[in-house]
Amino acid sequence: MHRRTLLALLPLTALTLSAAAARAGESAQPAALTARDRADIGRIETYLNGLRTLKARFLQTAPDGATSEGVAWIDRPGKMRFQYDPPTPFLLVAGHGLFTFYDRQLHQTSTVPLDSTPLGLLLREHLTLSGDVTVTGIDRQPGEIQLTLARTSSPGDGSLTLVFADQPLSLRQWSVIDAQRQETHVSLFNEQFGASFDPDMFSFVDPKAVPGSDKYYQ
Repeated sequence: MHRRTLLALLPLTALTLSAAAARAGESAQPAALTARDRADIGRIETYLNGLRTLKARFLQTAPDGATSEGVAWIDRPGKMRFQYDPPTPFLLVAGHGLFTFYDRQLHQTSTVPLDSTPLGLLLREHLTLSGDVTVTGIDRQPGEIQLTLARTSSPGDGSLTLVFADQPLSLRQWSVIDAQRQETHVSLFNEQFGASFDPDMFSFVDPKAVPGSDKYYQ
């Protein structure tokens, strides 16, 4: 897996951001919702706003079909960490309003605002599935609900599809489609809810700038 593949998860690149800007003025197209849809969206909104912390193994499938694994931590609001298993040399940290991507092999760091990515919606302190967030699709499979979201005023930023097991609701997967229409899937396994995490896990300090600061980067 290469650097652009991971960035598709967010998406972060200048090409992506410029493409989103080119779509400025468009609005997300809302799905036609039934009464059942609205009830399920209400359940999902309540579930997400009650989700504070999550730790899980993840399997990521890139647009080119390449896969990678690791451990994910979510600490809402605003914090996330994706630590990839070797030999993948990547680390992704969300905190302090920023997504930071670190390539240990190349010693390169990229940073973008949390609010410029579809995945940032999941980390909001209070997620309201209306107003500045548009539900563009809802689908059901046996025992599963899929909900697709976009920012109402900037759909060119991409979309986020959340996949839940139903009865009871539980987040199991998400997919991000970026402005280049590249899709990245993340599946969660062995979830643990409600734990407390060290806040330092979500603060990135470049090891090049501060030697010995890579306690959480291995």
